[in-house]
Amino acid sequence: MNDSTLHHVRGPLCLALLVTTLAASGCKSDDADDTANDGETDAGDGDGDGDLDTGTDTETGTDTGDGDLESATLTHRFGTRELSPYQETEPCVQWTLDNEAPLYVQAVTLSNLGYFHHSNWFVVPNELYAGEDGYFKCSDRGFNELGAATGGTVLYAQSTQSFVEEQRTGAGAVIKIPPNHKVIADLHMLNVGPDTVSTDLFMTLEVIHPKDVDVVLAAIRASYIDLDIPAGEVSKFTGVCNDFGQRYAEATGAPLDMKLHYVLPHYHYLGNHFNLSFMGGPLDGQDVFTVDGFDASAIGGVFDPPLDLTGVEGVRYTCGYDNWRDVNVGWGIGDQEMCVMLALAETKILLDLSVTGGTQAVGVDANGVVEYEGPCGILAVPKNPALGLPTEAERDGPLLVPDSGDEGIPPIPECTDHDPSVAPVLAPTLENVFAAVFQPSCMFNACHGVSGQAAGLNLQAPDLLTELLEHEVLGNPGGALIEPGDPEASWLYQVLASCEPMTDGGVTQTHMPRNAPTLLGDQSVALVRDWIANGANP
Repeated sequence: MNDSTLHHVRGPLCLALLVTTLAASGCKSDDADDTANDGETDAGDGDGDGDLDTGTDTETGTDTGDGDLESATLTHRFGTRELSPYQETEPCVQWTLDNEAPLYVQAVTLSNLGYFHHSNWFVVPNELYAGEDGYFKCSDRGFNELGAATGGTVLYAQSTQSFVEEQRTGAGAVIKIPPNHKVIADLHMLNVGPDTVSTDLFMTLEVIHPKDVDVVLAAIRASYIDLDIPAGEVSKFTGVCNDFGQRYAEATGAPLDMKLHYVLPHYHYLGNHFNLSFMGGPLDGQDVFTVDGFDASAIGGVFDPPLDLTGVEGVRYTCGYDNWRDVNVGWGIGDQEMCVMLALAETKILLDLSVTGGTQAVGVDANGVVEYEGPCGILAVPKNPALGLPTEAERDGPLLVPDSGDEGIPPIPECTDHDPSVAPVLAPTLENVFAAVFQPSCMFNACHGVSGQAAGLNLQAPDLLTELLEHEVLGNPGGALIEPGDPEASWLYQVLASCEPMTDGGVTQTHMPRNAPTLLGDQSVALVRDWIANGANP
């Protein structure tokens, strides 16, 4: 991979692009009313480091002690949001920064309490999509991603269903927020269970002093819209952009001189593979970024040092799928699929790569994977002129940070053990445990479904009770996943009810859902507890 080393942005917990209409996931239309969804739904993932400081309410930043680097953080809580049973909704949300000076963002951390399938984040002028902070219906303010990306810039994109995720670029490489701009996003929220749920959303911006800024990054998107994923097959779809270098040169009047800093792919619960490679130049034929599987971890990665694309002529990007269903799956939300990549790069222009037709089968690989390819079109768009480097006055002045953070709010919610006094709302039956707990929280992110089966546990097994009672617990050898009549002796209850569940051998393990900063709601955990206590009946 040349001299660059790729680091996945992963942590102990778990595009918007451009100027067209879709964001990192392409998950969204401009706006949609709440809808019921009782069919199969997208899966997701989550992760993040959670090592950022809490928000600051100072007007100037402070020296962090890391050499001469001066930085500060702002954390904002967007507030609770309820979802009715089987509700799918696509609201927008806003945070006004009150920044009179530019902000240079080194890292963005997004954390939530679940049910955020995906979200696409921008910064736009304060007067654009005017209204109060908080959640709102996108169409009420005329919000659309095209206007947001061209009127401001792309800030961040969330991996599918991630609970906590950090987007951190290399030293000196930033996303710029011009003066008097606000954060705005469109969200895709989904509750696939039969009970009302409540969630919350938090964002932290880590900003650095202008003197430490070397480059302002811009967004590139690649998508494969012409998806027709065959039923019952494992397949791959590759977008082939032969004239990538040529289109860049035509748009800029200069040969390709781009450097790639960050990549984030996006697919749904059938997705199991992503690969990015280039044609021509020193990188010819090299796989520079690959993701295999889908296990509830964030799948963005940063190139350190940045990947120099000088001499590149073309791009190939691939999404792979394991379609265990009995119907073909196309592009869309709900029970459909996506193939999108967000990239952050040093680039003179914004680029949108998209396969919208012309897909052809090109063969079957040695593993029996059916391979498809399609030609991509390339849209080149000028960058926002407000996204320039800091001025000399900024570099010589103090680090100015607005007083718009929420004091005392941590970037990542703290975990609290289950309250055993809480009673479930639903009747404690296996049917309700499956629908209200397993389906939305254990299978939805593809960890314990047909295609995932993490630790060998398949919660979509035809005989679910037998699967639960006979499952060998890998995380607690010798322990029982379900001990009928005894929740405390049941490893399933322990990993759901304790932030730091302890094995019979005294070893602390992580709680479930994997990578979630907190436990499931007390009523959900109580449902599992009472079902086990009542004998774990079918």
